[in-house]
Amino acid sequence: MTLSIQGKTAIITGAANGIGLAIARHFVDRGARVMFADRDEARLADECGEIPDEAGHVRYFAGDLREKLTVANLLSATLDAFDRIDVLVNASRQILPTDPLDPSDGSVQTLLDQNMFTALRLSQAVANRMIQQAETAGDEDGPVGSIVNISSIAARRTHPDLMGYSISCAALDQATRSLAVALAPHRIRVNGVAFGSVMSASLKESLNDTDGLRQEIRQCTPLGRIASAREVTHAVQFLASDGAGFVTGQVLTVDGGRTLLDNVTVAAH
Repeated sequence: MTLSIQGKTAIITGAANGIGLAIARHFVDRGARVMFADRDEARLADECGEIPDEAGHVRYFAGDLREKLTVANLLSATLDAFDRIDVLVNASRQILPTDPLDPSDGSVQTLLDQNMFTALRLSQAVANRMIQQAETAGDEDGPVGSIVNISSIAARRTHPDLMGYSISCAALDQATRSLAVALAPHRIRVNGVAFGSVMSASLKESLNDTDGLRQEIRQCTPLGRIASAREVTHAVQFLASDGAGFVTGQVLTVDGGRTLLDNVTVAAH
């Protein structure tokens, strides 16, 4: 079994910061060719400019992937740079509070658009390209591609203040399972990674603003700590690699055991 992703071409969204950036950097370090995608062009340029790239394995694309034309342009840019697409990691996500009793609160729709529909549309577009690549190459046996969706344990927890986020993550998990079945005949695998508390930029901000939050998270996590972004990146690498060739439709939980407990008082980040 090989966990290598060397030589694979990957699109990674949400790659200007946080977990998406950590995944993109990890893939580059492991020899993949990576298209960093995000809305924040200035941040993308800064981050990609700091990565040694003598082999020409790093490119970036800035745009709002909620727009269908932007999705098409991202695919075109990736093919222009690398000629093919082997892996898609949908790591772009947004967290907003929700007022469950306010009919005018639009956070649920906003988060569904950002966290689920964007990933779904991009997955559909990339899957069609992967199928075309396999047909052109006459490949009838080998793996065709892998899609990994970044989700959260919020999909399975009850946090009324984060209702929109929880709903969008649950929808993304179901889209992962449905796409896995639909794309299995085409030898495209679709999986997800649902994480608990990971030391991201948003969590760091919350820890600074909320007294006692770090201790609360530790108390409701059996392993007693907050994960590093690297621990998520290794899970994504496994699912993207040929070593996970018989794994599809799964949402791998990386939460230090947190979902094994009944404590739901601390929001998932």
